[in-house]
Amino acid sequence: MSSTTAAAAGKIQPRLKQKYQSEIKKALQDEFGYANVMQIPGLVKVVVNTGVGEAARDSKVIDGAVDDLTKITGQKPIVTKARKSIAQFKLREGQAIGAHVTLRGDRAWEFVDRLVNLALPRIRDFRGLSPKQFDGHGNYTFGLQEQAVFHEINQDKIDRVRGFDITIVTTAKTDDEGRSLLRQLGFPFTAADAQA
Repeated sequence: MSSTTAAAAGKIQPRLKQKYQSEIKKALQDEFGYANVMQIPGLVKVVVNTGVGEAARDSKVIDGAVDDLTKITGQKPIVTKARKSIAQFKLREGQAIGAHVTLRGDRAWEFVDRLVNLALPRIRDFRGLSPKQFDGHGNYTFGLQEQAVFHEINQDKIDRVRGFDITIVTTAKTDDEGRSLLRQLGFPFTAADAQA
């Protein structure tokens, strides 16, 4: 679907998705020599997860995590509950211990665009992401230590600093394909580790 037909349908396509369809697909096809366009790796979903260990002692902490995730992703998160009781952690079965959001389609593309262009450059002393954190199937997971890097969060109203795990799920079959896709999408991988 070209950008003119998308605009004619009344739906604006995310900027990063347009770049993927017009430039990145061709570059990946040339790099890996795919026989079929359906073999070219793409973005499936983005999962943003946060664990709130303090929720075992204070149940109000989970509300702050849910609010932060809602502001960052634009989607209501699912509250994660404990599957079994663990006495050493003062944890009961069914108790809220975290929250996660799964973004698909245009929301995933928009989130990745904001993450790469706005959030990651705001991290203090940021030297790039490690290119070694792939799972063997082209999916990439990394963590952020504080929610303040997202411009949707009001820095004056942060109740406590909490980190997030972000997983980018792709259709890539290998880590090299996934790494190449994410590098083309603008992920700033460290150059020193890339040669290793």
